[in-house]
Amino acid sequence: MMKSIRNTTWVLLSIIAFLSACEPAVLEADFLIKDGTIVDGTGSAAYKGDIALSGDSILFVGDASSVNIRAGKVLDATGKIVSPGFIDAHTHSLGDLKSRDRNANLNYLTQGVTTVVNGNDGAGPYEITALASQLETQGIGTNTAFLVGHNVIRRAVLGDKNIKPDADQLEQMRALVRQGMTEGAYGFSTGLYYVPGSYSATEEVIELTKEAAPFGGIYDSHIRDESSYNIGLINAVKETIEIGEKAGVPVHFAHIKALGVDVWKKSDEVIALIEAAQARGVTVTADQYPWRASGTHLENALIDNWVKAGGEEQYYARLNNKQLLPRIRSEIKENMRKRGGAESLLITADLRDTSLIGLNLAQIAEKLKLDPVEAALKIAREGGARVASFNMNPYDLENFVTQPWVMTSSDGTTGHPRKYASYPKKYRDYVVNKPLLSLESFVFKSSGQVARTFGIARRGELKEGYFADLIIFDPEEFKPMADFSNPAEYSEGIEYLWVNGELTISEAAYTQALKGRVLKKK
Repeated sequence: MMKSIRNTTWVLLSIIAFLSACEPAVLEADFLIKDGTIVDGTGSAAYKGDIALSGDSILFVGDASSVNIRAGKVLDATGKIVSPGFIDAHTHSLGDLKSRDRNANLNYLTQGVTTVVNGNDGAGPYEITALASQLETQGIGTNTAFLVGHNVIRRAVLGDKNIKPDADQLEQMRALVRQGMTEGAYGFSTGLYYVPGSYSATEEVIELTKEAAPFGGIYDSHIRDESSYNIGLINAVKETIEIGEKAGVPVHFAHIKALGVDVWKKSDEVIALIEAAQARGVTVTADQYPWRASGTHLENALIDNWVKAGGEEQYYARLNNKQLLPRIRSEIKENMRKRGGAESLLITADLRDTSLIGLNLAQIAEKLKLDPVEAALKIAREGGARVASFNMNPYDLENFVTQPWVMTSSDGTTGHPRKYASYPKKYRDYVVNKPLLSLESFVFKSSGQVARTFGIARRGELKEGYFADLIIFDPEEFKPMADFSNPAEYSEGIEYLWVNGELTISEAAYTQALKGRVLKKK
């Protein structure tokens, strides 16, 4: 009898042990997001599902009813979009991140951006380790990644001189590119339209770009001419492809566009050149912001670079040189025509007379009782101003936005609404109002595609083990609030946002978190 009881007990204990072993292990999570529409950043179709976050990482993606998750906080995302945080391929946000009052990068967070790339247009640092320490010690709201910049390096070695480097100077520049890449840059950027990059020959840029190749870096370029200022748009596209191809690195076109009346509707020709390069094995991509107006300084838009050679003192001297002024005036008039006339140049910031900000150059000329060329010269002599230049054709904008190799960026600058509203504007313009893109394509172009292009590891997609940079937004309420009259208005519709697992926006309000990191290429 006792033996029978012992056997029965042993069987029962075995069954209990077996059933216990069959129970799924408890997954401990900080957050469980339930029943959202998951758009995972890969371009795959959206689906209804759940996501769990633990620490700085994504713990689980799928159907939470099939697992045992114990979460500190559960959020119902029914009817909302859950996606990776957006990665902005082109910003000028380093000054904000370094500041004491704008380091949250809230204008980007409220667009759904959790990572910003800095150092574009040749303006990137090569001393990245020290900069990273400074930023992370102070705290930043978004992650940031860096490109090492040609203009910074050329200026460090040659100043603003319009000269060709000798062998020793070229080697000094090579060494600085290597330093930046060694310290974690994701690639080498140029601004060949700007001083001093505009003074460099193609061969110089190829030699410097080669230094990015051993690190798996990309070549990111504000090309030499997006219009008809010097070598022309088509030749500049050819040069950009040649640089990357000969250097052996992927090519990336910054803020791709056809700028000005002389090159409107040339996007077809640009696309054909890029597709031909891709067909022969060159990796070519681009980013684009969804605005008809570009943003720059008035002097960059209207004054040719020969006037700026040698630095500020020589620049201002030439602007007042009676022998040179006839040529300068003629060039300003022609450049104004290329941009679409004085009416197309809206003054947005940095003008000494702040009462004139928000007026276009034609209105300022009328108010000052000057010819538009003389008004431009007056502004330049007084230190310049930022402008929004309405110089793009909708045909070209839409042609580029639909290309599978074109991703999203802002190129955000002071006084232009693109700094506050590019992502919701693209969503509204090209997903909702004129559906040239699917929701899945919009998210991919704003997250996973950028991460893949720049080589940003474990970000840009909603996958288990990836960093917990993600957003929840209302598809009906995600919209831009900034425009050219009010360029610094925060966007709406981002309800929740995490940066490295830290809840940074909760119920559409900023939580004061500063959990961004400086990302470095491994």
